[in-house]
Amino acid sequence: MKTDSEIRDDVITELKWDPEITDPDAIGVAVQDGAVTLTGHVPTYAERLAAARAAERVYGVKAVANDLLVKLTDALRDDSDVARAIAHVLEWNVQVPEGKVHAEVQNGWVTLDGEVGHDYQRREVERMVRQVRGVIGVTDTITVKPPASPQKVQEVIEDAFKREAEVDARHISVGVSDHTAKLYGHVHSIHEATAARAAAASAPGISAVESHLVVSP
Repeated sequence: MKTDSEIRDDVITELKWDPEITDPDAIGVAVQDGAVTLTGHVPTYAERLAAARAAERVYGVKAVANDLLVKLTDALRDDSDVARAIAHVLEWNVQVPEGKVHAEVQNGWVTLDGEVGHDYQRREVERMVRQVRGVIGVTDTITVKPPASPQKVQEVIEDAFKREAEVDARHISVGVSDHTAKLYGHVHSIHEATAARAAAASAPGISAVESHLVVSP
């Protein structure tokens, strides 16, 4: 098992390797008992999320606390400009139901609301919005309300785990209720846990995923 010092070195290397991270030296990395804390600042919200993903990819990492701050390098955009830009990207994306999602912008922070039929649509909206220049954070309150049988959804998720190369389905169990998938068991890395969450979230009828997976490298 890797020591905290080795994990820290690997996280720093991963941050420097990731092309989405423009200034890895501005990011501080601390590790205690396999839990990584990221501090410092980045120029965009998208880069803040990319830094957390980079840390999660490192073997031996059990959890990531993302305390990075977004400090825009360009002049601050007016909230109305940001809102117009978001409206345009929502309008032109065919995966987003027209007129079903709305965004409110306050001091660069975006709150999303509305209703979609599938979780991948909700995730697509958030992915697009966090790429908009001037956005410093996103609160996603979009709901997913498709009709689906819990038993059928559970079977779909279990089948997805069996197909997913990055997920060891033998050690994960799943339960479904109230459009929520609950995952139990153990995985070998945060990356595997993330892959399991993504597979479950892609199932029809799932609006939230509760992960109770334990990382045991």
